[in-house]
Amino acid sequence: MKTYRYVICDVFSEQKLAGNPLAVFTDARGMSDELQQAFARETHLSETTFVFPAEKGGHARVRIFTPRKELPFSGHPVLGTALVLANGIDVDVLGLELERETIAVRIVREGARAAFGWMLQPTPTWAPFPKSKELLAALGLERAELPVELYNNGPSHVMVQVASDALVSELDPNLQALGRLTDATVSVFSYRSAGAKTRVFAPAAGVPEDPATVSAAGPLGVHLVRHGKFPFGEVLRIEQGAELLRPSELFARVTGDLSQVQQVEVGGAVQIVARGEFRL
Repeated sequence: MKTYRYVICDVFSEQKLAGNPLAVFTDARGMSDELQQAFARETHLSETTFVFPAEKGGHARVRIFTPRKELPFSGHPVLGTALVLANGIDVDVLGLELERETIAVRIVREGARAAFGWMLQPTPTWAPFPKSKELLAALGLERAELPVELYNNGPSHVMVQVASDALVSELDPNLQALGRLTDATVSVFSYRSAGAKTRVFAPAAGVPEDPATVSAAGPLGVHLVRHGKFPFGEVLRIEQGAELLRPSELFARVTGDLSQVQQVEVGGAVQIVARGEFRL
């Protein structure tokens, strides 16, 4: 019989039992691809991570799985895994080796506890989304406030701005139609001076709606600064998850100018809520 230990943490919340839950298998040595995917189905969270010894100079190598597939990058699993590991590693910046690159997470501590992290994200590419009319119809929307665009920072994200928080809250999308239209997550958001409110749907990945999506938060910030809605270098507060009774708070900062996006950071708090083990 083999034992596989895991930690459950809530990412992007100052409170436990809120934010986006994540399972972290802290020692995945010897696990096959099939077993990792099976564990991700068993936890049935939006993402589950598996930690291996570092190979490229970072502190650990990490693989990320949804219940259906492996992802090359996803933000809340990176941030949550970093803070879980940082509670046992006394460093200010922790490097996680992903499939394509090593992601640095800057750790903010409360005493000895790793409580908050800022992570650098890959700078996304962007392009018009080719089926915007069909997408709006699947969302039940008549129009978007900005061009509907597709961003890629590992995973892909479609950005759709609407006129008010109420419109975001009232969304009742056709998830089957969304899943047929795109493999990307679909972020529908409103923006006002206090920040942004968003809901993120990912039916193609087996996640009807996500309570906190850090991989989409960076592109949301880039989308707003590119279109002149938010200044470069300032911290954007993003609310997500209230409709799922998992209120989350994310922070994004984009530096550079209209000629070049230089850096994308996303930050948030992490709470460890459970520890357990599988025996097979």
